[in-house]
Amino acid sequence: MEMESQYNTRSPAVKRLMREAQELAEPTYDYFAQPLSDNLFEWHFTVRGPADTDYDGGVYHGRIVLPPDYPMKPPNIIVLTPNGRFETGKKICLSISGHHPESWQPSWSIRTALLAIIGFMPTPSQGTIGSLDYPSEERKKLAKKSSNFICPDCGGGGAIVDLLKCKDDTAEVTTSTAEEAKEIIKTMSLKGENEKKPTADVVVEETENDKYKRARKLYSLRMENKIKTRLNQGQENNSSNTEITPNSSQSHPNIDVHPAPPPTAEQPVPSQRRPQTEPENRQGVQQQDQTHEARSLVYDIVIAVVIVIIALLLYRRIALVSEVTSPPAN
Repeated sequence: MEMESQYNTRSPAVKRLMREAQELAEPTYDYFAQPLSDNLFEWHFTVRGPADTDYDGGVYHGRIVLPPDYPMKPPNIIVLTPNGRFETGKKICLSISGHHPESWQPSWSIRTALLAIIGFMPTPSQGTIGSLDYPSEERKKLAKKSSNFICPDCGGGGAIVDLLKCKDDTAEVTTSTAEEAKEIIKTMSLKGENEKKPTADVVVEETENDKYKRARKLYSLRMENKIKTRLNQGQENNSSNTEITPNSSQSHPNIDVHPAPPPTAEQPVPSQRRPQTEPENRQGVQQQDQTHEARSLVYDIVIAVVIVIIALLLYRRIALVSEVTSPPAN
């Protein structure tokens, strides 16, 4: 086989694709797929529209582009025939396509992808990538025209309908294919739902005891924040009062509070004037310090009283809640 000489037959992807090419070598009434003669990783497929749907009688052609590490990663699927369900020439979004690698299973194959395409065709588009939502009449018209579609790479330039097996005693096979396609898409849908469940938030019903504990905790935190706020306000008031009446001798030690006039020749400085001024300054400073201490003591007493009142109110509140929620004694 010419293709075997072009690829490394030891590669898992090459082995898998060659085996699948042999399994799908014979066309069926519902589907057919084979790799291109010069590219093992690009396949062309042909599927028949499912019976009793808008696609009944239609034949649709497309491409399957496989990654180098297939089957560990999913293929990309591109539909080439206008159909009203999938955009043409664009990678479509299915649970089995490259748009959802998280839902892909290595046990799936190209045959699984073909059955998934048949099964997903009559399902709602739901706005997914590469999906269309044509009216029913338009899809039926496209189904009638689809059998005339010609692929330049397949069938020697003939219509794609010639790639499928003719209908002769294949009613049972067709029914089996339709049922298998439904089971496949059902399995894919269930798998997608199971993968989404762990990410959902688990809602746990809260008991009355839990509600009571949560309420007490919130109330305690709220009262604690109020006490801290009032303490901070008291400290800010103390600091602001200290800044309003600072000790001038401490903030400016090099500046005399009552500077004496410079001495002159006619008016000598009395020797007893400076000793009389210093005791007066010291007395004024001591009076200011005593005033500041008295104010600070008053603020401390007020803050302590406020804290005690708040603590009593908090204790009374908790006692009332405990009496209300506690069961009556037998």
